Amino acid sequence: MNKRSMMASLSLLFTACSPEPELHLFEAEPTSTKIVFAELELDAYWDYEVEVGIRYEWRTEWYYGWDAEDYRIWGEIGYVIPNTFNIRRYFTGSTPYAHHTKVISNTIEGNTFQGEFNYGFWDMLVFNDIKLKDGVQSLNFDETTTLDSITVYTNQSMAKARYNAPRYSHAFYEPEELFSAYEQAIEIDREHKGFEYDPERNLWVKRLNMVLQPITYIYLTQVIVHHNNGKIVGVEGTGTLSGFARSSVLNSGRGGEDPVSVTYQTRWKKDCDMNGEKVDIAGGRLLNFGLCGHACGRLHSKQEVHDTEKHYMDVKLLFNNGIDSTFVFDVTQQVRDRYKGGVLTVELDMDTISVPSRSGGSGFDAVVKEFEEETHEIEM
Repeated sequence: MNKRSMMASLSLLFTACSPEPELHLFEAEPTSTKIVFAELELDAYWDYEVEVGIRYEWRTEWYYGWDAEDYRIWGEIGYVIPNTFNIRRYFTGSTPYAHHTKVISNTIEGNTFQGEFNYGFWDMLVFNDIKLKDGVQSLNFDETTTLDSITVYTNQSMAKARYNAPRYSHAFYEPEELFSAYEQAIEIDREHKGFEYDPERNLWVKRLNMVLQPITYIYLTQVIVHHNNGKIVGVEGTGTLSGFARSSVLNSGRGGEDPVSVTYQTRWKKDCDMNGEKVDIAGGRLLNFGLCGHACGRLHSKQEVHDTEKHYMDVKLLFNNGIDSTFVFDVTQQVRDRYKGGVLTVELDMDTISVPSRSGGSGFDAVVKEFEEETHEIEM
């Protein structure tokens, strides 16, 4: 099975003992119906090839770490296994891949579901239900504009969108973790084509494997500060990352064409170990819908990425004289290389940056190009 996916093995059951038997989707034996999520571990999901034969190892470049306070703020560093799913079924009659005219909606706990299926062709969409501790959900689902697909999106926050969000003045809330699977032209025919007979239960069984993939992608950000010596004392607590899709289509996993900035939380850590050097780090974790116009979870290599947006990460840093300054980092190439999530890293050498003196809000905005071969290039 593809290591970038989780496999939901569902069973369509056909009752053979009646003249016009009903068809049911139900939970079969655990070996055939178990939903496997192990492949969503970041080590497996971020299966990039850095060079020929060399795999991406995100842990070796992630110096921020993950402690109890990080868990309190963000939860797990990686994906969390959902256990409640929404099912949308569309009957297209005798015509496969036809437009949807009616939807049947169900919600299941785990993978147990029963429902009637008429003879003909069906399309089926599965996506996880959102469970939140505080009950405040950022995701919105548009199921009314068209029955052929479901579009999911978030709305604008109070945070300003500084860069590469041409239509919007504010950054958007980050979405929750979302997974989906879509299968078309599922044939239910009277000849039992594609079915197998279960003599113990006197049922004809058709097994449908649906591969659930992430619709939202995890990015871990870190601004590594060398030679700080107490100049920077903390962060304001939020950051933004720009140039990502505002929405996504659940059926295809394709991100919308509208680039926005996404706001997220940041945290300051002192004296982190970076290969024996003590550094301070402004770190964070965010989710987004991926690159505009791309089904990022369906891509196999960065050669398939045709992203034209610029991606800027900005973080407001607090200095020891009470002045705060917003640093803006160009992470475009890193994002394109890590098109379905990963670690985004920039580095600052405070021996080359003076403490700002301007009072009243941000002391300055710095656009810092990506750290490359021990070279820091800062445009002030």
